[in-house]
Amino acid sequence: MGAVQLYDATLRDGMGGGGMTLTVGEKLRVVHALDELGIELIEAGFPASNPKERELFELLAGEQLHSAEIVAFGMTRRRELAAAEDPGLAVLAQCFAPVCTLVGKSSPLHVEKVVRVSGEENLRMIAESISFLTAAGKRVLFDAEHFFDGYALDSGYALECARAAFEAGAERVVLCDTNGGSLPMRVQAVVEAVREALPRTALGIHTHDDSGCGVANALVAVQAGAGQVQGTINGIGERTGNANLVTIIADLQLKMGIELLPAERLAKLTETAHLIDELLNRSPDPAQPYVGKHAFAHKAGLHAAGVRVDTQAFEHVQPEQVGNSRDLIVSELSGRATVSEKAAEAMVELDDAAAQRTVERVKALEHRGFQFEAADGSFELLMRREGGAYVPLFELESWRVLVEKRADGHVETEATIKIWVPSRADGRRLVRTAEGNGPVNALDTALREAIGEIHPHLREIDLVNFKVRILDESKGTGAVTRVLIDASDGRRSWGSIGVSENLIAASWDALVDSLEYGMQPARERAREGAPLAGERSRA
Repeated sequence: MGAVQLYDATLRDGMGGGGMTLTVGEKLRVVHALDELGIELIEAGFPASNPKERELFELLAGEQLHSAEIVAFGMTRRRELAAAEDPGLAVLAQCFAPVCTLVGKSSPLHVEKVVRVSGEENLRMIAESISFLTAAGKRVLFDAEHFFDGYALDSGYALECARAAFEAGAERVVLCDTNGGSLPMRVQAVVEAVREALPRTALGIHTHDDSGCGVANALVAVQAGAGQVQGTINGIGERTGNANLVTIIADLQLKMGIELLPAERLAKLTETAHLIDELLNRSPDPAQPYVGKHAFAHKAGLHAAGVRVDTQAFEHVQPEQVGNSRDLIVSELSGRATVSEKAAEAMVELDDAAAQRTVERVKALEHRGFQFEAADGSFELLMRREGGAYVPLFELESWRVLVEKRADGHVETEATIKIWVPSRADGRRLVRTAEGNGPVNALDTALREAIGEIHPHLREIDLVNFKVRILDESKGTGAVTRVLIDASDGRRSWGSIGVSENLIAASWDALVDSLEYGMQPARERAREGAPLAGERSRA
């Protein structure tokens, strides 16, 4: 195995996934993020397909990139058209991109039933299209579409397609598992056979994840001699997605010893993966290998104790290598040492007795339906209460919510809260009423109106996600509900939780925790200086 070239197809093939869309400006941000990561070839799109793609390529022509080259994607010429007359090829020849990737058929099934031409005509379409672009000064890659399926039907013809591309001037022939149905044993055997049949042809691999083997298939192809690997960030793409380039990069470098990126760029892997999800308005997969929130999280007491002694006991690589961090999850499985470590990270002083009380409190609450894995804000408040460092924003006297639906279908929601806030005297009673588009919004608005002047930082705290889960469905509308709220002040995010048979009561508890966490004295110090120990962004 020699050097391996990284080819990203997020902006073209990745956009084929359901719900995937980016503006031109967002695509530019993706290009620069991939460039900073160290990707060598970025397939920016299909410039002949639509006005958005054309605008992107016009803008990219003026962008300065450090590591990457932009690739324009297109298809071999249309049947019954000369390459010089094909409008799609003309766009590729005229665009600024130095590299073009052409996709063409290599399966007799698709040649006969999709393109509806003879096998000989398909070979001419491949060769003439590549020759036209190389004559225009382009470096050309040939994506041999459905290669593994075609090889199973007629290995000789599939090889003829690859040979025609190479002899016409293709820099590399990329073997595509377009349907994603191949298994690693098959992929490795076919790539080895192609290497033997076409020893002078540089090969690449492009896999999909329909059989759950997209990453594995890419890795074995590299082992068999492919010198380029294609994929998308976070594995987005049509159907079940493309091979996840994030995982491939980490596996190739950290497991297979192939030097792809300098250490400082490999450490951008988590940041890059999360940025792409953020731009696509997706929540990052917490279980994603290497970069997921839970990739280096330890919940069981035995595991948490093990990583304290030696991280290799339960971690296959150091999380810092890919820009991630270790996390000890607090649950009913945790021990006192885990709680003490979480307290130290949050700058909360807990003696052994307070740590043990916290453990017992967590066990009791989780028995009632609480879960602190996604509610770090609520857990820190729990530690503060047990350690005597809890500073409440207010004391509740009562709250009330009125919901009225009128005959015309219009719904009005009104909330009234009565609270006591600390003052130089014994306290001040505040009563506020506010309307909202629902009970939680109305309560949130009333609470902010009551204490917003006292705590101006509340204006910076936004509720960014609200999730409800029914814990015992058999009880129907009388079931216990769990509410999780994600909040952010623009620099960091945190979660809070509430559990009750009353949905609004659970929502109120989670809402109050989310605001109180952001207003704790230690958080005030962090805003004025350095972040708290162990704190990380969850954007």
